[in-house]
Amino acid sequence: MPHNVSLISTIAAGLGLALIFGFLAVRLRLPALVGYMLAGVIIGPFTPGFVADAAIAAQLAEIGVMLLMFGVGLHFSLDDLLAVRRVALPGAVVQMAAATGLGMALATWWGWSLGGALVFGLALSVASTVVLLRALEGRDLLESFNGRIAVGWLVVEDLAMVLVLVLLPPMAGLLNGDPAADGAGVWRTLGLTLLQVGLFVALMLVVGRRFFPWLLWQVTRTGSRELFTLCVVAAALGIAYGSSILFGVSFALGAFFAGMVMRESQYSHRAAEESLPLRDAFSVLFFVAVGMLFDPMVLVERPLQVLAVVGVIVVGKSLAAAALVLAFRYPLNTALTVSASLAQIGEFSFILVGLGASLGLLPPEGQSLVLAGALISIAVNPAVFTAVDPLQRWVLARSALARSLERRDDPLSELPATTEEKYLSRQVVLVGYGRVGRRIGAALQARQIPFVVAEQNRELVETLRAQGIAAVFGDAADPAVLIQAHIARARLLVVATPDSLDVRQMIATARALNPGIEAVVRMHNDAEAQLLQRDHTAKVFIEVEELAQAMTQHVLARSTA
Repeated sequence: MPHNVSLISTIAAGLGLALIFGFLAVRLRLPALVGYMLAGVIIGPFTPGFVADAAIAAQLAEIGVMLLMFGVGLHFSLDDLLAVRRVALPGAVVQMAAATGLGMALATWWGWSLGGALVFGLALSVASTVVLLRALEGRDLLESFNGRIAVGWLVVEDLAMVLVLVLLPPMAGLLNGDPAADGAGVWRTLGLTLLQVGLFVALMLVVGRRFFPWLLWQVTRTGSRELFTLCVVAAALGIAYGSSILFGVSFALGAFFAGMVMRESQYSHRAAEESLPLRDAFSVLFFVAVGMLFDPMVLVERPLQVLAVVGVIVVGKSLAAAALVLAFRYPLNTALTVSASLAQIGEFSFILVGLGASLGLLPPEGQSLVLAGALISIAVNPAVFTAVDPLQRWVLARSALARSLERRDDPLSELPATTEEKYLSRQVVLVGYGRVGRRIGAALQARQIPFVVAEQNRELVETLRAQGIAAVFGDAADPAVLIQAHIARARLLVVATPDSLDVRQMIATARALNPGIEAVVRMHNDAEAQLLQRDHTAKVFIEVEELAQAMTQHVLARSTA
């Protein structure tokens, strides 16, 4: 019997081809996103064969945008951003301005309008959070300080792009040179839009952050997993849609704030976990729908323009970011890691070019150029990350300027001359002052045991010194940092950082300078711990094991009481 199955065929073809091409991409050591977008190209209108329903794909993509932004909101941590705000906030703003300027210069040279050039430049300026998180996780860099800077940088970019998505529609007429769009009317519309957004944000922060965690708690009490998942998804989509209808804000902004208010609940981690399969499925459909917009002929007809776009994304943005990080006196490795993190574009770029096209700002070839730049930059991003360490060694071996930047005088990289003698002999050297290190430091302070902190966060080192705590800035894997912490005369080395990649180097340096020093190390898994204990006779604490022992002792004590 005949049925209208365009929805089913679009989902089936999209997910099926995304699975095939995503699998092939991963086997070729490329991000799966490349495969998803290629699947969209195959079922898009610009290639022969089956063509999916573009209107349905666009609506599925909208759901994907909502759930993607909901996930970003769930993982948005103001504390993490504040920890790196001095480099991430100004760095992201200046880097976005530089990349936008480069993109606008290209578009103006090609004869585009001001509005089209602005949308094009902004689309090239913002990197993909999804690509970055997966790249950092695959290299165990997510919890490292370099990883936190990169994530904080992208959080600032995401927030800036949310603001752009809000402001672009009321500004479209003016940017497009519409004679009917008088300046006064545009500013009134802009003011009304900002007022509506402000009301929505205030409502979510004042009412939403209390109501929705309470609602999540009430649903949790029923014990129904299905109701819990339904509550999370309904809140994400309901807030996104309701905010659009009532306040005129974008689906993306509504979903982002839905995730933010859900984060206030003690069940936010469960909410993220329960909604993950649905978010993954619809985010795949989002990238498939984006691929359907891509015309492969742009690679043949406009190869030089595509090359210029890729150059702005991979080279221009990276150089701007590296210069900014070095200007903030961070080491070359941090600059190269942040640069590699930003050498691609993704989901926000797609949302922006779609909005720009719908507003009549961006010419049709603009979408294809941005999508071509995204495909190529995402595909080469793993190679860019892999090149970080070899490039650092090559630059340091051949550039006197790079070596001088690594060795430049920095008042935070050594203890002040006025440091008391108790911090220079028989002290504890504490590497890392995060959640674990902070608790260890507080316990040492309470018992008046002197310690010196070695930390990669400049802002944190400044704060610690203001509090009267001895601290040096730098990576403890660098022997110079441990020397400045006076490891040669220390009684104990405590490595409290979650980044375990350079622990062996830290211990080797400490033992070379102080053969009798005892090392205490935090580890994530048994294999690393056994290897470290065998090679370095360090006292290793495995997080999961220590938690299990503490819980077991408590349970046994309560059971026998």
